[in-house]
Amino acid sequence: MNISEMFAQSVVVMLLGMGVVFGFLVLLILCITSVGRIIHAFGTDKDANQGPSAKAAVSSAAGVLDGSVVSAISAAVKAYRKE
Repeated sequence: MNISEMFAQSVVVMLLGMGVVFGFLVLLILCITSVGRIIHAFGTDKDANQGPSAKAAVSSAAGVLDGSVVSAISAAVKAYRKE
């Protein structure tokens, strides 16, 4: 076996490996998409069950910070920067 035959064989093995990986990734994407559609069809996803009022309540509660929490965070940042 000379160098040109070995190079040709390595190219074939490389293309075969890349093809297997590409096929696996396509199969994985198809499986994930189909599972997502099945979950959405049965209505078991959380986003479909929550109304807009529940999302607004979560976002408004997360936006409110107590003054003591802000001062504690500021003190921690100052202590960290001193080190």
